[in-house]
Amino acid sequence: MPTDAILACTRIYLDIDPTVPVSMIPIKKGASGRTIVRVLREGRAPFIGIHWKPERPDSENFVPVARFLMKCKLHVPEIYYENRNKRVALVQDLGDVDLLSMKDEPFSARMPYYRSALEQIDQLFYARPPKELELMPPFDEALYRWEQEYFMEHLVEDYLGMDSGPLRRSEELKALAKGLGASAKHLVHRDFQSQNILLHDGVAWLIDFQGLRRGRQEYDLASLLYDPYMDHSAGDREKILDLWEQISEDRPAESTLRDCATQRLMQALGAYGNLVENKGQEWYLQHIPTAARLLQEVVADTPLQELLAPYLRQALKSR
Repeated sequence: MPTDAILACTRIYLDIDPTVPVSMIPIKKGASGRTIVRVLREGRAPFIGIHWKPERPDSENFVPVARFLMKCKLHVPEIYYENRNKRVALVQDLGDVDLLSMKDEPFSARMPYYRSALEQIDQLFYARPPKELELMPPFDEALYRWEQEYFMEHLVEDYLGMDSGPLRRSEELKALAKGLGASAKHLVHRDFQSQNILLHDGVAWLIDFQGLRRGRQEYDLASLLYDPYMDHSAGDREKILDLWEQISEDRPAESTLRDCATQRLMQALGAYGNLVENKGQEWYLQHIPTAARLLQEVVADTPLQELLAPYLRQALKSR
């Protein structure tokens, strides 16, 4: 059992015998497939226990990537203990408040945390991983195409029950993957959205970074701007872009940001379809229409508008 492995590692880390009581509170958040608990023992500050399964190769990267990011001065949880044989890590407890929890707050209240989160991504842009650090395969044409096919399989076929043939034959989607895959120079978080940005000590902290890889920085930026959980207004997206320009002294090309947003939203919709239909996680059901509407907005007046229209119309009816 995952919790048994976490408990055994906790006793080793704390150097306590089996008679000492230890409590574990499940943390049900995210879709990484890991077991995550808050570990409590009287007289000590709580910490987080994580157990991962061998089926997810990116989970093995969590600890080495965390240590690398800490050396780069990014805000990530400290690793207290790891046992690779048991696939367990004990890490710093940053609390439960994430960026999503501030969804209903005015942008002025959220702005300092967006600034802090964007500063982390800007630092990541300049980070240089050591040769021995094994990252996940970089974003290339094949990976972007895999994301598109994930959308076709799990959102279009599994969830909507529609024929994905026109999408699979689409030269426009193939061109999108090829164009984005032509550059993969910089490190990207890969899932830079509100649930993976914790708010602690007045700043933003990154979690779930085990998918770190090389790719386009605009993919991370698009993930934050077009986060279906937050559903930003166009005005708030402009404010976030203004913050990014202040921090990075650069503003992404509109066409590249649009292409990255298109790709990211298809990936998100594929993930939601899979989680709802195959994992029984109905919490994600509410976000499918939002993501579909955002994708509809992003591809408006592009060659993909007509192609995606029937699928997005059906997804919008799934409220």
